[in-house]
Amino acid sequence: MTETLGSTGEFGFIEAATKSLPQGEDVLVGPGDDAAVVAVPDGRMVITTDLLVEGRHFRQDWSSAYDVGRKAAAQNLADIVAMGARPTSIVVGFGGPADLPTAWALELQQGLGDECELLGVSIVGGDTVQSDKIIVSVTAFGSLDGRSPVLRSGARPGDEVAVAGRLGWAEAGFAVLNRGFRSPRTVVEAHRRPAPPYAEGVRAALAGASSMCDVSDGLLADLTHIAVASEVLIDIRSAALTIPEPLQAVASATGADALTFVLTGGEDHALVATFEPADVPDTWTVIGAVAVGNQTHPSGTVTVDGQPYAGPTGHTHFRS
Repeated sequence: MTETLGSTGEFGFIEAATKSLPQGEDVLVGPGDDAAVVAVPDGRMVITTDLLVEGRHFRQDWSSAYDVGRKAAAQNLADIVAMGARPTSIVVGFGGPADLPTAWALELQQGLGDECELLGVSIVGGDTVQSDKIIVSVTAFGSLDGRSPVLRSGARPGDEVAVAGRLGWAEAGFAVLNRGFRSPRTVVEAHRRPAPPYAEGVRAALAGASSMCDVSDGLLADLTHIAVASEVLIDIRSAALTIPEPLQAVASATGADALTFVLTGGEDHALVATFEPADVPDTWTVIGAVAVGNQTHPSGTVTVDGQPYAGPTGHTHFRS
């Protein structure tokens, strides 16, 4: 007989999920009390939170529980590093039906733990609740280690725009899965489990990045956040964008435009930042420039090859 969350019980599941969680040096009190206690060495803490909802952000027939766990952790850890911070810990809220196999929920926890382990991040607590569908909420915490945060509002005319990480892979994977296929496997895996360039957040901060953002909703959409916050015009050079062969193959098979995957696809959790030209790290790729807005293209605008982009620029919740 399959053990379910209903038969395991809330406290049995919590005990099974937390009994072997490693705790980093920033954690003073881990799971087991009413709340965790985490050290904040320089007096500031970077905090972010995200939700994954079954049917909206993942499907059990597309992704394993382990994949969902990796993805849930990755999208939050990417937000922390996009501030130029070092992730330290997360707390997890989990909702699921009583008849959900306990093994599925524990596999989810394993995915969360393995993604966190890449950065020495501790899972320090959370909550569980019965719900009609699976919901995973992760709140992540990070330390600036004495540095200033890299905000969206710091881009300056004359800066160069650069990216680190993959663009368009997760969107290509979604296009494949949505057609009922499972290949190319590389893009399907990218949709199931993102691979943010974690080390590049702190590297960009140390190099003097003037602004930075995690690419979760699409390159153009997230650059628009920077353009609006910084009150600048940003222009992207399409010739500077790499379109890997798997994206070209998916575009050819589905009748899509591979460049659209790169410009508007989200959930790869690449990083995009602006730098003075001499400061761009050699691990980043320059793809555009920051300028002063004008009458034709005002501040807060992102253009591609000097022209407005036709069509949606990325994902927006609640858009009809």
